[in-house]
Amino acid sequence: MKSYPVAIKHKVMVLSGKGGTGKTTVAVNLAYAARRMGLKVGILDADIHGPNVPLMLGIVDARATVGEGNKIIPVEVEEGLQVMSIGFLLPSQDTPVIWRGPLKHKFLGQMVNDVAWGDLDVLFIDLPPGTGDEALSSAMLMKPVDGSIIVTLPQKVSLMDASKAINFSKQIGVQVLGIIENMSGYTDPLTGEKFEIFKAGGGKLLAEKYGIAFLGSVPLDPRVVECGDSGTPVVKKYPNSAAAKAFMKIMEALWGILEPQSS
Repeated sequence: MKSYPVAIKHKVMVLSGKGGTGKTTVAVNLAYAARRMGLKVGILDADIHGPNVPLMLGIVDARATVGEGNKIIPVEVEEGLQVMSIGFLLPSQDTPVIWRGPLKHKFLGQMVNDVAWGDLDVLFIDLPPGTGDEALSSAMLMKPVDGSIIVTLPQKVSLMDASKAINFSKQIGVQVLGIIENMSGYTDPLTGEKFEIFKAGGGKLLAEKYGIAFLGSVPLDPRVVECGDSGTPVVKKYPNSAAAKAFMKIMEALWGILEPQSS
């Protein structure tokens, strides 16, 4: 089986031990943060049953096309940002994918080998949540990659699942590049008072426990949800918000890890 073309400089898996951590939200906002840094970016939505990337980027009606050599042409969101998702191949966003394992495995193989990305500085691979068959198939087919980033919430139950994602990544031979703590505290815009709704700091402690880089935390902000639903990520719509600034710092930290590896 062919691998990704060498035109893709860095490939990063985005993992979570469970659903609901905001993994896809993190992936699309990091992509926009990378674009603000002047990088050429791609997002591969590898979640067959829950392809939410098109919605969060406002391109649910987009359709992939086939080009030279029967290569799939990813959807261009804007200059320097390309996306591929099964959502671009379904009749509608409400159409369920009812496939057994072998068919899903075959499709993911096509997503890996038959997409014409062109030149990219970084490709974010948004994997299905959890550590089961789908995540395993996706991860193995996407290799070789530079590594994974783990998205967790601050509370204990999420951290337990994040630990499983860390060990999952290690067991399949993928380096964990860092941990991101999402929904980390809420600051009242009127009073400035901070509330730790889901606690805070757990992601950093988890990173210290495993000797992994802590890439940063993203504060809880209703505008992040608003932007995800409207199809314009917070990094683009509210670039001066605390959440957008957090995503920028995280992307800068991640890029600082990736670039020395390529030298």
